[in-house]
Amino acid sequence: MILQRDRIRAAGRAQLIRGSEGKSIVVFLNKQVAYAGHISFSAPEGESPLGPIRLMIETDDASGLIEWVTGLREKPSKRDFR
Repeated sequence: MILQRDRIRAAGRAQLIRGSEGKSIVVFLNKQVAYAGHISFSAPEGESPLGPIRLMIETDDASGLIEWVTGLREKPSKRDFR
């Protein structure tokens, strides 16, 4: 919901895809921004004086989870245009 509210679904999708490897997804979030109720993706080190939050998700379907979380599809299919 925060990705949609803050209108950063595409950026969130890109970060989740970048952080996916096999059956896991690892991303880092700015701790101060998260405390304020928002999302800001960060590097593993150096961007936040408090250090980042490490979010690790394990799933059998990483691409399906990313699509569900962001509400965006990877590629539109031909049937979407009918």
